[in-house]
Amino acid sequence: MAVSNLDMHALFVLGDLRAKLVKQFQSRFVYITEQTPEGIYVAEIDTESTMVVDDKPRLELKVGDHFRAAVLPSREGGKFEIRFREIKLTVYGLGDYAFVTTTEGHAIVLKEGHNVLTVFAVHEQLQEGLTKTLKAVTGKVAKWRKGELVTFKASE
Repeated sequence: MAVSNLDMHALFVLGDLRAKLVKQFQSRFVYITEQTPEGIYVAEIDTESTMVVDDKPRLELKVGDHFRAAVLPSREGGKFEIRFREIKLTVYGLGDYAFVTTTEGHAIVLKEGHNVLTVFAVHEQLQEGLTKTLKAVTGKVAKWRKGELVTFKASE
């Protein structure tokens, strides 16, 4: 039987990451991008028409029926699990995420293996160059070469 716990360090680091993610969803439009060696997937969330639930006691964020992020106990002391449609990403702490600020908005870029998930909150809806803009945001911290993620500049 596996023993799972949530230590104080994980609680503060991952809880802070969850709080910053909650702040992203206070913007009107949020773009979620999954970038893998196979390609890119982009989705737009209009937070005005989608219910955003910040469950602080359970350290969970739910956005509509398709997005969920929660701090959960694990053998390593804690993990941050993000689910978006069929995408499931687990972040264990420092070195697995980065913050990016551009003129269009603010992003949190999360890494697991060779996959990168970007949550990009914008000031105004992106009308043109959506994929190009989102790739540029992710490209500030993640670089691919021949289909492999070769560098990731974590914020902390």
